[in-house]
Amino acid sequence: MSRAFDDLIPRLREFAAARDWEPYHTPRNLLMALTGEVGELVAELQWRTDAEADPAVWDDGLRFRVTDELADVLLYLLRFADVCGIDPVAAAHAKIDRNEVRFPAP
Repeated sequence: MSRAFDDLIPRLREFAAARDWEPYHTPRNLLMALTGEVGELVAELQWRTDAEADPAVWDDGLRFRVTDELADVLLYLLRFADVCGIDPVAAAHAKIDRNEVRFPAP
């Protein structure tokens, strides 16, 4: 795995193992959980105007909830990548490399 997640991914593995959750952490189950968490993140801003959804105007409660949901999304995404044997940072760099070719800067 990439250095950016060297500490976090093993911690997630240990967390799941300590609770005997590995049998439930299948790619399919993790994707469903990830989708649910993305929905919870979306729900925090869903009915706000663009001005109200601007992070510059968030109160502490909204900032906490958005941060918490974002963390859930990241954790499920990293757990999915780990279970599938995918380095998420390498995959992201490779995608940007392909996009730079597909969408060259003017």
